[in-house]
Amino acid sequence: MKKHWVIPDIHGCSKTLQSLIDYQINPSKHDWLYFLGDYIDRGPDSKGVIDYIMSLQEKEYNIRLLKGNHEEYILKAYYAEPEKKGFLGFGKKNEVKKEWTHFGGKECMNSFGVKNLRDIPEKYIHWLENLELYIDLDQFLLVHAGLNFGKEDPFEDEHAMLWIREFLNEPERIGNKTIIHGHVPINLELLYHFRDHPELKVIDLDNGVYMKDRSGFGNLLALELGSMDLAVQYNLDM
Repeated sequence: MKKHWVIPDIHGCSKTLQSLIDYQINPSKHDWLYFLGDYIDRGPDSKGVIDYIMSLQEKEYNIRLLKGNHEEYILKAYYAEPEKKGFLGFGKKNEVKKEWTHFGGKECMNSFGVKNLRDIPEKYIHWLENLELYIDLDQFLLVHAGLNFGKEDPFEDEHAMLWIREFLNEPERIGNKTIIHGHVPINLELLYHFRDHPELKVIDLDNGVYMKDRSGFGNLLALELGSMDLAVQYNLDM
């Protein structure tokens, strides 16, 4: 029987991701892997995370990929980056990039070995640009951050899907489906509470993989949608 695994924010922790998938999930070619976004920033190996997922795609595993706010950040910074410096080596400042570096972008650039974002190979930019905003399944709605139910059509608010931190869930407006999201780190105890109370119709899967020194945090998780089993991988990168 095929399994459906949901994996939240990875944040540049490539060793942790590889251990989670290779040794805990160990997916077959019939299974599905759904990623909730935030592959990059904060951790030491953003490039390695994308390379590993790309390798799974090349091996034709069933994979669907959401965009997170950090992917939106790097793309905005990339397109704001001057291709060449101006006269006497002085170019226009990239304010988006400056802001992004304070949220883990510096580590991301280091993993690619670049200072100018335009030096990132185009295949990675193309990959980032083709990420989805949400995934609609039979019983679940997967999204990076959440939905803005203040809108008549919550799917019109793309910013909320990437950035919203709190939302009042209205499952009756999305076919009574359970929202599964990441974006806001919560501790394991609260995470299990959401998992074990299906009537809440929402599960936050983000345990803050980069928060290794904070009690109850610092793990990368994967939720299997059929059994609701939770795989927990402690951080191997930081």
